[in-house]
Parts: sequence; C-alpha cells; structure tokens
Amino acid sequence: MSDVYQEIVRLQHAGEPCALCTIVKTQGSTPGKTTMKMLVRRDGSFVGTVGGGCLEAEVLEAALASMRDERSRTLAFALNERDYPDSGLLCGGQLEIFVEPIVVPRLWLFGGGHVSAAIAKIAHMAGFHVTVVDDRAEFASAARHPDADATDCAEFDELARRALPADDKFVVAVTRGHDKDGEVLEALFRAGARPRYLGMIGSKAKRVQLFEQLVARGVDPRFLERVRTPMGLPIGARTHEEIAVSVVAEMIALRRLGAGETPRAEPGCAAT
Repeated sequence: MSDVYQEIVRLQHAGEPCALCTIVKTQGSTPGKTTMKMLVRRDGSFVGTVGGGCLEAEVLEAALASMRDERSRTLAFALNERDYPDSGLLCGGQLEIFVEPIVVPRLWLFGGGHVSAAIAKIAHMAGFHVTVVDDRAEFASAARHPDADATDCAEFDELARRALPADDKFVVAVTRGHDKDGEVLEALFRAGARPRYLGMIGSKAKRVQLFEQLVARGVDPRFLERVRTPMGLPIGARTHEEIAVSVVAEMIALRRLGAGETPRAEPGCAAT
C-alpha cells in the first residue's frame, strides 16, 4: 500500500496525472477486498491491484478516461460467467470501485513578457503547474518568472516538441509579436501537439490575417479552429493583470465545465 502513496507523491511533484482506484464495497466472494487500491499512470502502467483479470482491465480504461476529463467514477461489477463469459469467474460476488483522478493542470506559456508573467502568477495561485518558455534566455529565467514551476529556452519548434505529449496541457502563445505567435502555432501543429486548451493573445483581425498565412504554409485549418483568440472570458480586460484573470478563468471553466459550457471572448478581451 505504501508504494501506491509514494508513487502519488512522486507523480504530483513531477506534475504527472494519475488515477487512484479503490474497492469501496464488496458482497459475497470477490478476488479483491475492501480498501485494496490500484494507482494508474497516464501511460497505462499501474501500481497495486483491485483483483486482477478482466475486472482490472475495465478499471484501467475507466482510470485513463477519468484522467482525461477529471471526473470521478464509481464502477459496479457482478463477478459471474454471465457478465464475463470468457473470464472463468465463478466467485459470484459483487463489488464497487471508486476511481478518483489526481491531476495537476499543466500550463505552458510560450513567451516570457509581461502578460506571460501575470498569467503565470494567477495560474500558479489557481493550482496550475506553470512552465514559461521563450527563445531568449533572459525572458525564460526563474528570476524573471518566480511564480513559474519551470522555465526553458530554445527555438520554438524545439520547445513545441518538449511540450509533448500535450493533450492534457493548457498552452498559451503570448510572444513578442504576431509573427512569433504564428511560429509557435505552426511549431505545435508540426509537432503533433493537440493541447487541451490553446490560446493566443490578439484580436479577431489578427486571427484572420495570421491564420491565412499559416494555412498557406500548410497548417491544417482544423488545428487552427482549436485556437482561442481573442482568448479569455469576456470581462473587458485591459491591463496585464486583468488579461491574466480572464485567461485563467477561461482555463478553469474549460477544466471544470467542459468545452461546451465555456463562454468565449468578445472583441477587446485579452486582445491588446
């Protein structure tokens, strides 16, 4: 059991998601007993057990889904040959397993300027693991971004590759200019990154012009449809700090409510 808790601590420090699966109820004869636990990592590997066999395979799939949507689940199993005809299960018992996601949301900020610093501060306060990256060393330093958990400096195409896998990450492009923001988006596309949240500072006019250029360079329009720009909730943000609040609020809304319930920004919000 201690191995499970030690691994939770290790993954938390690394900012890696996992899901804890615990047997919470049993009735009759079952291979797993109450309070037995299995910790599932993002790659599908795990520590501990909830009984093994086909039951464990279903729990594993539920754990991976739980990490993706950050929703807990309660699974009920009747262990018999009728429900599992190929399993050889004869115990006939019943059990319930609670699947709990343990996820630290990870934010990558491409660009180390004033807006990025403000977003890093607010996101850190909201519980995000924040990484600030830039292609200039002086803008990607711990001294400049004390609220970031990590900083990195390289060309943007290399930084995009380092962000992989990105399907569970929140990514924001706030570089020093439109061209560099476009460079970041193109690098993410070519690296195969599909972030959970992808935002870019700018106006609707910038979006139209920049996206036309990116499509001409071979970027798939379906990838660009994922980009939130103007980014942030429509609160009329003007200052760096207000923009940071609106952007982090939008990320929280996506995380907690889902994409279909997230309000989108209006002209002027996080667009300057």
